[in-house]
Amino acid sequence: MNYLSHLYLSFDDESIAIGNFIADFVKGKKYLEYPLEVQHGILIHREIDHYADNHPIFLDGKRRLAKEYRHYAGVIMDVYYDHFLARHWSKYSKEDLKTFCSRHYKLLNENQSLLPERCKYLLSYMEAGDWLYNYQFLEGIQFALSGMAQRTSFKSGMENAVKNLTEDYDRFEKEFQAFFEEILSHIHNFTDQIKK
Repeated sequence: MNYLSHLYLSFDDESIAIGNFIADFVKGKKYLEYPLEVQHGILIHREIDHYADNHPIFLDGKRRLAKEYRHYAGVIMDVYYDHFLARHWSKYSKEDLKTFCSRHYKLLNENQSLLPERCKYLLSYMEAGDWLYNYQFLEGIQFALSGMAQRTSFKSGMENAVKNLTEDYDRFEKEFQAFFEEILSHIHNFTDQIKK
């Protein structure tokens, strides 16, 4: 699951959304240095990743991509799933996607003091290109994957992964819809437990 999914799975809790957004930049026990609610967001992010990485539907999609993209297959799947969430946004939220994205850019900018330096840099690029909103378009996915490919140490070929999506679009879409219902329920329960 990529940035849009992580923010959505924060269920409109601002502190959790901040933690969920910064989690990839906060390693090990460093999360304990943050306010409690932000810690919750970091732990929820880790649970989302763990759940996805061990779910048979996600693993099956990853396996199909791994033949061509090896260990970058999971990253590509994350971007695909943000694409499908954006495409089917009205099914999951009463708030329109543009408003959701703008609200979260504003939230993150207002809380820059909580963002690690590399995360601030990412946010500026993300907002300038409106990544969250543009995930719904194949061009947005192409832009995201090409940017990621440029940042990898080895030649990943990720910039070519839009063709894999378009060639098998219906299958990936159906898998996302089945998977997302399950992760929604799981993360709702996990969030309730962690807040107790």
